[in-house]
Formats: sequence, C-alpha cells, structure tokens
Amino acid sequence: MLYGRGIEQDQIRRMLMRAGDGAGCALVIHGEAGIGKTALMDYAAGLAGPGRVLRTVGIESETELAFGGLHQLLWPVSGHLDRLPAPQAAALNAAFGLPGEAVRDRFSLGTAVLTALSQAAGGGPLLCLIDDSQWLDRESLDALTFTARRLHTEGVVMLFAVRDGVPGGQITGLPQLRLEGLDSAAVDTFLSDRVATLSPYAREQIIEQAQGNPLALLELPAALTAEQRAGQLNPVALPAGLSSPSSRIQETFQEQIRRLPDATRAMLLVAAADDSGDLDLVLRASTRFGATLEDLEPAEHATLVLLTEHTLAFRHPLVRSATYQDAALARRLAAHRALADALDGKPGDAQHADRRAWHLAAATTGTDEAVAAEMEGVAQRAGGRQGTASASASYERAAQLTADSAGRARLLAAAAFTSAEAGQFDRTAALTDRINALTLDQGMLADFARVRAIVQLDRGSPGQAARILLECADRLGRSADLAPVLTEAVQTAQSSGDRQLIADVAARLPDSPEYAMARAMTGPLDAVRDTMRHAQAGEGQAGFAERILAGTYSQLFADHRTTFDTAVTCVRDCRAQDVVGWLHTALHLLAEAQLSLGLYEEARNAAAEGLAVAQQFGRRHRETYLHATLATLAAIQGGLEQCTDLSTAALHYADAHGIELAAAQAHRALGLLNLGLGDAANALTHLETARSRVGHPALAAFLLPDLVEAAIRAGQRERATEPATLLTQWAQAAHQPAALALSHRCQALTSTDDQAEQHFTDALHLHDGDTTQPFERARTELLYGEWLRRERRRTDARYHLRAALEAFDELDARPWASRARTELQATGETTDPDSRPNPLLSRLSPQEREVVRLAATGATNRQIATQLFLSPRTVGHHLYRAFPKLGITTRTELPLLLSQIDHPSLPQGPND
Repeated sequence: MLYGRGIEQDQIRRMLMRAGDGAGCALVIHGEAGIGKTALMDYAAGLAGPGRVLRTVGIESETELAFGGLHQLLWPVSGHLDRLPAPQAAALNAAFGLPGEAVRDRFSLGTAVLTALSQAAGGGPLLCLIDDSQWLDRESLDALTFTARRLHTEGVVMLFAVRDGVPGGQITGLPQLRLEGLDSAAVDTFLSDRVATLSPYAREQIIEQAQGNPLALLELPAALTAEQRAGQLNPVALPAGLSSPSSRIQETFQEQIRRLPDATRAMLLVAAADDSGDLDLVLRASTRFGATLEDLEPAEHATLVLLTEHTLAFRHPLVRSATYQDAALARRLAAHRALADALDGKPGDAQHADRRAWHLAAATTGTDEAVAAEMEGVAQRAGGRQGTASASASYERAAQLTADSAGRARLLAAAAFTSAEAGQFDRTAALTDRINALTLDQGMLADFARVRAIVQLDRGSPGQAARILLECADRLGRSADLAPVLTEAVQTAQSSGDRQLIADVAARLPDSPEYAMARAMTGPLDAVRDTMRHAQAGEGQAGFAERILAGTYSQLFADHRTTFDTAVTCVRDCRAQDVVGWLHTALHLLAEAQLSLGLYEEARNAAAEGLAVAQQFGRRHRETYLHATLATLAAIQGGLEQCTDLSTAALHYADAHGIELAAAQAHRALGLLNLGLGDAANALTHLETARSRVGHPALAAFLLPDLVEAAIRAGQRERATEPATLLTQWAQAAHQPAALALSHRCQALTSTDDQAEQHFTDALHLHDGDTTQPFERARTELLYGEWLRRERRRTDARYHLRAALEAFDELDARPWASRARTELQATGETTDPDSRPNPLLSRLSPQEREVVRLAATGATNRQIATQLFLSPRTVGHHLYRAFPKLGITTRTELPLLLSQIDHPSLPQGPND
C-alpha cells in the first residue's frame, strides 16, 4: 500500500490506460533516497500485470560496464531480436558483446531498442521500469532515453527512477515527476499502520528526523531498542548532525549490519563489492573468508537481502552502500580480490573478463603494470562496443595503475578523448588538467590540443580554443600533425570574429596546397579565386575537420551544391562510423546548405536533429549556431515568436562566450524577419549589429544583401554604399553565379535609374543559370517588380511580381509572399491569398510528408522506421493519418499521386 501518493498513482494509471490504446509515453520519477520511487514503480508493475513488465536496476559498482543495464532490461524479450532488421540486430548483438559485426551507429542501436520494445508490446501495454537510473551505465541510459523520447504509438510506457543529488544522474528531455516528503496526514497513517507502538516523544523525534521520507519512517524506528521506543532513554539515539534522511537511513542499516555475525557480514561485503546478483559467484568468492550459504540466513531473516536459487539482491540500494562503506579498507580490497579470483575460474564472454579486471583494479592500492594492461584492454573492448563513457573510465583507471609517466599521460589523453566522444565535457576538462603535455609525442600532442580546444568551445570561448591550437602549432613546427590543428584553428578563430586572431592564424599557414582553403578563408578576398581548385582537391581522403572546413569554404563562397554534397557525405560517414562528436557539426552544415537551396523542411529536420544531438552531448557551442539556423528558417517563413525565441537563445550564450559569428547569424535572422515584415528600420539595426560582429569579409557576405536592402528601404542610402561595395568584391572573388546575381541585385538598388534595370536583368540572367537559391531569386523578382511599378511599367511589373509570389508561396515564405501580393495588387491585379501550390502535401505534417515520400519509393514500414529513427508502428500510424488527407486508401496509390505533383528539381535530403 502506498501512502499519500494518490495523484502520482492516478498519473501512472492514466499512462498505462493510454498505452492500452496504443499510445507510448515516458516519465522520470526523481527524489531523494527512500522517498518512494521504487514503491511507485512496484505499483505500476502491479497494474501492468504479469508478463507485461521489463525491469532493470542501475548498480553503482557496475556503472562502468557498458550496456549492462540494457542487457538486463531486454533479456526477457531476447527472442524478439531475431525479427529485427539486420543492422539493428547487429547493433544490439555488438552492444551485448556477442559475436558478429561491431555496431557502427548508436542511433541504429537506439532505433533497435525502440523496435524491439514495440514488437514485445504486441497489443500493449508494455511497462519498462528503469530503477536507480543514476547508476545505470551511460551507454544503456543513452539508448533508453533515446527510445523514450521517440515513443508515440508503440503501446510502451517507460518509467525512470532517479535519485537526486547523484552527479551525472539527471535525465533531460522527458516529463518529470518529483516526489516530495509525505504530508502530515500520510505520515500519521503510515506510522499507525506500519510501525509498532512508539511513545509520543519517540514518535515526535522520528517524524522530525524523517522529514516525510517513507523509508526513514520505517527504518529509523527499527534501529531503536525497546527502551528507546518506550521513551525511557532521552534523547532518542538517532544519528546526529547528518544533513539528509538518506544519510540517517544508511546509519540505521549500518547498525543492523553490525549486529550480524562476522561470516554473514563478510558475505554481504562480497555481494556489495560486486552485486551482479549472481549467488554462485558470491558463494565461491566468500569461501576465502570461510563463509557458506548458511551464513546468509541472518541477513535474510533481517530482510536485508532477498535470495532465490540463483540470485542475491539487496532489499534497498542503501543496504548495499551501508555494507560497503562500513567495512574497513583492507576488507574491501580483500572482497574485490576474492571476486577477481572467482571470476578467473568462471567461463564466459568478455563481460566476465571486464568484471574481473575491474575487481583486480579495485583490489590494487598502488601501481601494477599487469593490471594496468588489463584495464587498457577493458577500455579497448568498451570502445569497440561504442561504450565510450566506460572506455574513458577504464583508461583513467589504467593511468592510475601505471608508474610510467609517459604511459600515464598517454592513457589519460585516451581517457580525455573518449570522454569527449561520450559528451562528458566536465570530465574531459578535469582529465586534460592532469596530463603532462611534455611527455606526449607530436601525434598525441596534436590530439591533446584539439580535445582541449573542444572543451574550450563548449565551456569557454572560441578565442581561447583558437589560442590553444596556435600554441600547439608553434610546438609542432612543420610536423605532419600540423594540418588538422591549423584547420580547426581557422574555424575557431572565425567563430570568435576576432580580426587579430584570424590574422594570427593566417600568419602561421604554410605556403603549400593543402592549406589553400585555410588561407582563402583568413586572407584577402582576391586570393580566393586562385585557390578554389585546391580547396576541393583530395577532399574525399580528408578527415572530418578538413571536410567540414571544405564544406564551410564552399558555403562562404556561394557554391551551395558542393556544400550540400560534402555535408551529405559527412553526415552519412558520421552515422556509419559512429563519430557522434562530428555529427551535430555535419548536420549544421547540411541544414545551412539546404537552407540556401530552398529545402526548408529538410533543413529544419537536419537542424532539429543536430540540435538534439548537441543538447544530448552538451555541445553548447554548436547548439548556439543551430538555434541561429532555425531562427533564420523561422524568419523566412514568418514565425515571429519562434524566430525571436531562437535568436534570443542563441544570443544569450553567444554573447556570454564570445561566439561572434553565431551572434551575427542570430542578429541576421532578426533583421531578415523585420525586413520581411516591412520594418526596415529595425531590420537595419539588427543587420548592422550583425556586420559589426564578424571580422572577415567572407564571413559577412551572407548578410550583406539584406543589409543593402534594409538601408535602401529605410531611406538610408548612404549606409548601403559600403556593404554593396564589399558584396561586389566578395562576388568577384567567389566567381559563382549565385554570388554575382546578389551583387548585381544590390548594385541595382544603389544605382541610378538608368543603370538599375541592367543590373536587375543581369541578376535574373545569372539566377537562370544557377537554380540553387530559389528564395534569393524570388527576392530579385520582387525588388525588380517593385522598381518597375515605381517606374509606372505595370504590365512588366506584374510578370516579375507573379513569379515572386509563386516562388514565395512554394517556399511557404509567408511575409515575403504578402509583400509580393500587396505589390501585385498595387498594379491592379487581383490575387487569391489562399492559393498555394501542392495543396495536398500542405495538409500533412512534416513527419507525415517524409514518411509518405519514402513509402512512395516502395520502402516498407520497417525500412522507413530505420531511416527516420521511428518504430514501424509509428510509421504505420503516420500513413494511417496521411491517407485520408491525400484522398487515397492504400500505399500503392502514392507513386502516381506524388508523380502528379510538381516538385522543384533540387537535391533531396540525406535520407533519400
């Protein structure tokens, strides 16, 4: 029976009822130890019923064992794994250390978990309980939270229990339920029902110290003697001066444990040191202390442990903690040594070897090269199963065990690298502080500088990151390891917007072909044309940093198709190779390319995914850029509130951390929003602010056309002169039709009337030869049409204004379509404001459109689910909702229907 939890019980009951109807949902229950999280989960399990519950429990001693928690949860439904798509089955098998192909994509792993749970649910509901999530291994928790965030129509309910106050235990992105202490009425009922008679004084003291914690209410009285219960001893002997019920509860458990026989305490310590739940292992290890199965009876009678034929479990995690913490150091070391010896003779897979190595490490107080080597092996195996967090911990322990200073630095550096890949940037920063860089060879030194720079990007500023890289470059000289260091220095310096810092980077760039791009992006614009061919040469053989730089180069100089191709390849390779550290950056580059190409839905999807990855791994620097990209999309399509919120979020972090380029992009989004809405004065303010934040003309080029137009429309022609000149210089250096078209458009705006028309026609001719910027072409048509109407050439104006209106409608650029429609009406032509191309597809949600598009290619629900990281059931749900909107009844009608809808002939997204 639960006391005082009626509201919480109702919430869980409703979740299970919705799951019975096919809905999926998740909830994070958090609070202090003993507050009732597990009891609430037991209540949920009772409602779900036998056979409908999967459960896993985080164990503090197994936090570093990759995928242990996930394995425990899915083991009862392992029979379903054979029915998974081959890549997903391979991902799960590799995660569990089974033979087969290594998992290459943690997103495939998350999708595999989602699919497996959906299949196991059948008719639903299926309840997944993840207790003590704060001690679950990072890899399992990432996979399970990935799944929980994507529950829609699977009939699955996931409940996470998290203890407050444990570092790294927080779960974000899911609904939260915080359990507070019981109210006074519930406390009175609880004590009356569950606790033997107490004197009024003892009862008062128990209530005061328990603070509404149910476990404290139960356990504190159990620690009292009969005399204390009766109030004969004053004061009641409860631990004094402790800060929370959790610590007081642990003290009561320790009192109970100290009353047990020595052999029983020895067996409990062995179980607490490992707590794999393997009774046979505990018994074999305990023989070293002369203990046998019969010695567990006192602990079982005291209900401190629960035993079955094969398992041993502590009644509460604090019992385990109290057992371990109350033992002397020598006894703890002996327990770990005994477990290592027992595992040495136990046949099994790599997990047994890993567990044995960890126990050996825990039993070692000084250095031991043999154990260090075993821990390095654990790290390498964990990394191979995508267990980057576990690999990092293993490398760090190996470093502590070696006496060789160079070896220690190498292992700590490996720990830092893998922790950065796992998104543990606070840990990465702490590890880098412990590394003696003087002992690193040049290759490790370069990698060390790069990981320090990554930490600075997300914890400090891009300026600090660039200086770290430059300091390393000075030490490397002309080493082969110099290129990736300077490549990243270019990007971080540009992000800082610091002119002097960009110049410092440029001064260090060797005069050789592989640095052509970097020189063009940091030097004078007139060098760009001469280095274009070098920039793209050999790109396919480069690393991610070099390829991202190449894509950024192409984007800065208006070669948007090349940027798109580079970004698609990088995203694909990041997924295939599980290089999560670069995935959000590659997705950002892809979103920017799609934004330029007018692929707004695809750009929004790529940016949203990149933002989710950046947030999941704590990459605040890239998160800031992605906020600005999404703000620009919202600005184009008239999302006033969304654009403002996203830009504000970007500026809040960018201003605090000196990310000037991201700040410029956020101000540009606000300027573009105001320009579309007709507020030229505010647009000009934001755009001039954006211009002041960037220190290289190539970086400012993206906002110059907006700045020129805003100045002209605000009646500030003199403020358009310099931006127009800079734009012309940039366009001539880039020598791309898209860039030259924008230059001619802005020259038309700033020229005398007899020159303006020629510039407009030149711009449109260039747009005709380059179809990569439909939004910019439509803006040129609009501005030309407006100019023609002012020249009283209404017939000519209508032609261009109609073209602009159709393009803006196609792009769903509502403010700009409204401007074009108003201008067209001013010429005397009547327009239908509700006319839109592709009315059928506009009825669908973005997710429905993507599912329908893939279904039309003949892809099955399972194949679509794999591509979009959904479950097959959710795909079916989207199709079920989409068919009536499209006026069809089966998927076989989709290809013909979509072939009749005229799409722009532009590249498709990366999932095609």
